[in-house]
Amino acid sequence: MSSRFTRRDLMRLLSAAGFGSVVATTRVPEASADPASAKPRERQPIEPTTRPHPPAHLAGGQVIQPERTLPVLHETDVLVAGGGPAGFAAAVAAARAGARTAIVERYGYFGGLWTGGFVLLVISTHAKKDGKRIKVVRGVGDELLERVSRLHRGILNYAPDRINPTVDPEATKYAMDEMTREARVKVLLHCWAVDAVMDGRDVAGVVVESKAGRRAVLAKVVVDATGDGDVFAAAGAAHTQVLHAIGLVHRLGNVDRVDEEERARLGGKNSRRALGAHTPHASVRWVNLRGPSADGLDVETLSRLEMDHRRSIWKRVEAIRKRAGDDDLYLLDVAPQLGVRTTRLLTGTHCLTYEESRRPEAFPDVVAVGGAQGGNHAPWPIPYGVLVPRQLDGLLTAGRCCSVGNRLIEDMRLIGSCLTTGHAAGAAAALAARDGCRPRDVDVPALQRLLTEQGAYLGI
Repeated sequence: MSSRFTRRDLMRLLSAAGFGSVVATTRVPEASADPASAKPRERQPIEPTTRPHPPAHLAGGQVIQPERTLPVLHETDVLVAGGGPAGFAAAVAAARAGARTAIVERYGYFGGLWTGGFVLLVISTHAKKDGKRIKVVRGVGDELLERVSRLHRGILNYAPDRINPTVDPEATKYAMDEMTREARVKVLLHCWAVDAVMDGRDVAGVVVESKAGRRAVLAKVVVDATGDGDVFAAAGAAHTQVLHAIGLVHRLGNVDRVDEEERARLGGKNSRRALGAHTPHASVRWVNLRGPSADGLDVETLSRLEMDHRRSIWKRVEAIRKRAGDDDLYLLDVAPQLGVRTTRLLTGTHCLTYEESRRPEAFPDVVAVGGAQGGNHAPWPIPYGVLVPRQLDGLLTAGRCCSVGNRLIEDMRLIGSCLTTGHAAGAAAALAARDGCRPRDVDVPALQRLLTEQGAYLGI
């Protein structure tokens, strides 16, 4: 009987002879609940991943991408695209409501610009009602903040009567990880949502790109929490696009070593601009950079601004160090995420205007409440319609790309509002998946009851 000697057989023989480390390029890591405790092993060769489809090719001066069948990576009830504060809250809320839930995130952590962009200040946690400050960020969002407060140097200025706390990014990432684990959310990090999967006019899932190539994740309901509205735009939903300031945040170290006299000379009353805002670490400050108004969807613009901002930050810190005459002050780090504030805005079944948000009456379909940036004006109602596309089914949105008028962008894009709208979208998606209905047809009173049971504040 004849047998065929394969490449795998060759690799096994070479490995047994002691040549494995020479020819192997990949190893399978030892499985362990605690990766730090895993013992290093000899590199083990495996069959390389083959290209599952023909590559794009040039034809007549055009680049042609052949049609291909995408493998289905996962199927679920609710799929959340984007793991920022809105996407995180949506995933936890949906899972706690009993829906099989998955979340895809392009970076290796949750939090978006909150953690990866070092925008550490949670603005609009409170508002003023009947002459008193009340907390509007409750439910999933406030539970997260409370958990961060239990971690060593996790949060600053967090208390029932204190507005706008500042978090440590690593503590917040950790707490988000733990809450998604506990809720049994299927987590797919390092996955970029690049297209929508359509079934007629219904969104049936999302195409994701990763090191494993393109795959599809199918779902009964998708929540677009990408911030840029990547999924609803790909699906063809009506939307608008705006230009906004694009900045980059950095952190300074050893700020506490600059003496008070020198600190006052550097900034005076504006020392926050010079040396940044406080963090839970006494020696560390975070410094915001607003940047020019530009197109946050243009890759060349983003590339240029990223490099220009880093140059500007480096020169600025060097100038401060010279003025302070103290080499102890240093640039700790620059945020790995560029500060894109706003790009696409959904055209929803309702577009909430600034004027509506400042009226005292609430909408009958209120599902979240926005706060005041300084905690000094009334809470404002967020109706369900801002999450629902006008003409598209199978999808909800949450976070900074909700359907609002131009004057309300500055309030809707804040972390507090992202947490509350994300909570609402996740709960609504779970009900739509459970009842087999379109998101636009969700029983709003039932949704309001669910949100209240999950601790959300609706002001009603």
